[in-house]
Amino acid sequence: MASLLQGRLPINQDLLLMQKGTMMRKVRSKSWKKLRYFRLQDDGMTVWHARQAGGRAKPSFSISDVDTVREGHESELLRNLAEELPLEQGFTIVFHGRRSNLDLVANSVEEAQVWMQGLRLLVDFVTSMDQQERLDQWLSDWFQRGDKNQDGRMSFREVQRLLHLMNVEMDQEHAFQLFQTADASQSGTLEGEEFVNFYKSLTQRAEVQELFENFSSDGQKLTLLEFVDFLQEWQKEGEHASDLALELIDRHEPSDSGKLRHVLSMDGFLSYLCSKDGDIFNPICLPIYQDMTQPLNHYYINSSHNTYLVGDQFCGQSSVEGYIRALKRGCRCVEVDIWDGPSGEPIVYHGHTLTSRIPFKDVVTAIAQYAFQTSDYPVILSLENHCSWEQQEVIAHHLTEILGEQLLSTTLDGQLPTQLPSPEELRGKILVKGKKLKTLEEDFEEEEEEPESELEGEQEAELELEAQFESEPHELSPRSKDKNDKVVMCPLLCSPMCCQIVAQAPISKPGFLLSPKQKSKPILCPSLSSLVVYLKAVSFYSFAHSREHYRFYEMSSFSEAKAKSLIKEAGNEFVQHNTWQLSRVYPSGLRTDSSNYNPQEFWNAGCQMVAMNMQTAGLEMDLCDGLFRQNAGCGYVLKPDFLRDAQSSFHPERPISPFKAQVLLIKVISGQQLPKVDKNKEGSIVDPLVRVEIFGVRPDTARQETSYVENNGFNPYWGQTLCFRILVPELALLRFVVKDYDWKSRNDFIGQYTLPWNCMQQGYRHIHLLSKDGISLHPASIFVHICTQEELEGADS
Repeated sequence: MASLLQGRLPINQDLLLMQKGTMMRKVRSKSWKKLRYFRLQDDGMTVWHARQAGGRAKPSFSISDVDTVREGHESELLRNLAEELPLEQGFTIVFHGRRSNLDLVANSVEEAQVWMQGLRLLVDFVTSMDQQERLDQWLSDWFQRGDKNQDGRMSFREVQRLLHLMNVEMDQEHAFQLFQTADASQSGTLEGEEFVNFYKSLTQRAEVQELFENFSSDGQKLTLLEFVDFLQEWQKEGEHASDLALELIDRHEPSDSGKLRHVLSMDGFLSYLCSKDGDIFNPICLPIYQDMTQPLNHYYINSSHNTYLVGDQFCGQSSVEGYIRALKRGCRCVEVDIWDGPSGEPIVYHGHTLTSRIPFKDVVTAIAQYAFQTSDYPVILSLENHCSWEQQEVIAHHLTEILGEQLLSTTLDGQLPTQLPSPEELRGKILVKGKKLKTLEEDFEEEEEEPESELEGEQEAELELEAQFESEPHELSPRSKDKNDKVVMCPLLCSPMCCQIVAQAPISKPGFLLSPKQKSKPILCPSLSSLVVYLKAVSFYSFAHSREHYRFYEMSSFSEAKAKSLIKEAGNEFVQHNTWQLSRVYPSGLRTDSSNYNPQEFWNAGCQMVAMNMQTAGLEMDLCDGLFRQNAGCGYVLKPDFLRDAQSSFHPERPISPFKAQVLLIKVISGQQLPKVDKNKEGSIVDPLVRVEIFGVRPDTARQETSYVENNGFNPYWGQTLCFRILVPELALLRFVVKDYDWKSRNDFIGQYTLPWNCMQQGYRHIHLLSKDGISLHPASIFVHICTQEELEGADS
């Protein structure tokens, strides 16, 4: 089977040495460091490991699982062991998704270089593979798994076992007939191309053949005119269908004669349907296609909560890796909880918990390195500052020195702005969100330094009061009252009247009173305050108070409970508020397991920064990934026009016309190569069903599912049509989920794909499934037909 890819693999000395195998130290923690024998298999695409050379080996990882390879000094774990293990002999294999990194230490610098260079070469090769090469690699992986004795050939018994692993329930006599047909050498075993031919006979697509014959006059080919008609009538490609047909034939027709005659064979037709051209996700939405010159408040911004955590919020691990992963997946707003640390160096962790600590300096260094690897658009550092004056100065120093030109510390043109800048204007810039001593207007006052004014004293007193809390609002706060003293309340819950009372006297703590003689030292360091430009954090009291007292560059954070309450009670006011000011929503502190809320209801109100626990996979992160999959995954998505209009009448809980309801018809036709829930388990075959879920405004939120197909995960056929009514398609997300039916318990998750309504293509489309971690399950897919139309009869969308 190695022959499938080996002929295309680069001939390289590093790869040859890797195929001989190397003893290396596998490192999991300070206390877990064990020798293991690692070897690149002959297929060049999988690495196996054993306790020792010649020992019983098992798969470690596939090259397609690898995201990148880092040198030892870039590894957080290996740096902590630098006194014990030589950094120059170490390296880290970083995987796609949420899989933990693999830290290895070789016996010499030369051996480490061999593996780093070899792996990088293979990762580049996999990244550049075309559709056929990806399929070959997938088959090679399966062949390796099924070839029990690793002799490079498969007996019928091994093939039977492999079919079970691949979710194929097949009559033994029929399977043996296919096996004998594929065994051209009549050796009683299948090798390389013989196995490929066996696979092709298994994967014949009767439903696609029928479709092809319906549009072909002779059943052998689609002429250019027939293909244009298909693209226009069924694929809804519009006026450019003629030019597109020529492009698609050139791209997908395997025969040169077919290309010359501008015809498409059955193989070419299937290639088109299975490719990105036949994908449900519209290729127009893949690059930057939206207007990126509008103010920041007009965009949804991909945002992370407790970014430093890679586990739960109580005793999980804090890691720089959390920032790297978030930034590489397109996150543009990361959260940094900073506390006083030892030796005068601030640390990052979840305060008052058992989560581990990481140096703030390391976090900023990682952000500087990875901020713009995935997207050029601005990164926002949401600072939760709990530090003393002295360590705040260290924070400001690290931000300034490490980020350098990346850090935005003044307005873009040196002038007082009238609105927030756009993502386009802020390309390559890192912005600080946090408390600020003054307004921008005061920063621009060209006056000589004067003694502290009464106003400044009031601001500092309020800042000190707020700093007794996390900048994220508290649900409850004590208050007290005395004949001779004024009422003191948590400023995050009090009314505008109470704010005025608070501003009249210096206060030390909520619920505690100061005599007029007591003075309070401002708790916010001016050097850190000055780094906050366009994103000044302020407490929210009411929408009326914000309109009267706040400026466009000031923004508030809302707990999920508070945001839900505001949407229910004053949904339209919240929408209008979010047309001119940024809002950040964050998960409840009670989510100690780092679970997530449904972000959709907050997007419906126009909230821009809906922060997610990105380390936690599931439905909620699928929605987040789905929304930000468009626009080159740059982390910024333009809100619909009715959420950018300051006079908008839209209410997310009670949407009314002028919206035209759409009818969505989805025919779920078939599935292809669906993986097992546990791919290593040789138990029963899956019984798949497809569930389609719509997320949007409340009236649009719905789900329907097909019946299940018994014992067939390889090529199940459903042929069922599901119907939905969508009132506000501009806010709708579609999630396709494949489940393994189980009458005894909850259906098991197999795969999913989520996308925005406006990125959905009509017609016959394949939906290429993703894992819980958002990783491709290639070649697993479902085949559907999509049709939308306006609810009124006779109208055509």
